[in-house]
Amino acid sequence: MSIRRSLAAVLSVGTLFLATACAGDDLDSGSSKGDDTSTPSTSTSPTTSESGGGTTAGGPLTLAGQSFPEAALVAAMYDQLLTNAGYDVTVKLVDTRDGYMADFPGGVDVVPEYVGGIVNFLNSQANGDNATPFDAGDGQQLADQGKSLLDAAGITLLDLSQATDTNAFMVTKDYSEKNGVTKLSDLAGKSVTLAAAPDCKGRLDCEGGLTDQYGINVTKILELGYASDQTYQSVINGESDLGETSTTDGTLASQGLVVLEDDKHIQPAQNLVPAVSTEFLSAHPDIADILNPLMAALTTDNLTELNEKVSVDRQKPEDVAQQFLTDNGLL
Repeated sequence: MSIRRSLAAVLSVGTLFLATACAGDDLDSGSSKGDDTSTPSTSTSPTTSESGGGTTAGGPLTLAGQSFPEAALVAAMYDQLLTNAGYDVTVKLVDTRDGYMADFPGGVDVVPEYVGGIVNFLNSQANGDNATPFDAGDGQQLADQGKSLLDAAGITLLDLSQATDTNAFMVTKDYSEKNGVTKLSDLAGKSVTLAAAPDCKGRLDCEGGLTDQYGINVTKILELGYASDQTYQSVINGESDLGETSTTDGTLASQGLVVLEDDKHIQPAQNLVPAVSTEFLSAHPDIADILNPLMAALTTDNLTELNEKVSVDRQKPEDVAQQFLTDNGLL
């Protein structure tokens, strides 16, 4: 695979999904548990207890993440598990990775992440926007490649889930059939308007890859959000030719939308993974025991089904989260 334009800020993956936006928001604009954009837990916290070696189980914990539906759903799972284990969790969700990485680690202790997203974000921070991106399709390989960056940042990745959610691009089924477009390379040489996240321009997994690797002429980017309702409607109504979504988007078929195959593989592996402040994890090693079983329970298929419950059936993320955790014996 040839060297591609690096990401200015990679996202994660994911709506189903999900609305990654640009860096305008910071944690001060995020909300604490109980606000509209937080994911409150319905569990009762047990009494905080002391564990061996001077470490503490329970206590204050700040959980940050992105606010698109899938990320909010997974954050709700983290919140409920951690609250159930005795932590006093404050949840702060923002539009993009940039919005919490300035405070992570330090002001933020735990983040639901995607392996390719966080590794390439740190790569860009450390080596500049022109740094060669990590583009392995295997999640563990990406985590291993990024270990020195993670160590330098003071971040530890827990177990990777087999559930993976890469960015993807959608068109209407009608457009696909009329133009014989089933993969992104079918758009080579064509001019398109793209509805996407505000941080799409220049990113390997967004406009940068579409332009440099596929030879698509992206004439305009409408910053309508990652797999947001506005992005869906822009594509459906013909305002945009192409829209940014995710491979686990459970809403597409019901809206007459289809994902185009990423046949040049511009998307790095995006396995779900808990990212934890190394210092916080050292003081609270039980975090791994709390979150790793969730990673083992999640699969790409059941994540897609959960996403559909939130985005199509309009169930609350915290309710879907609680049901999944209960059904899988995690609560």
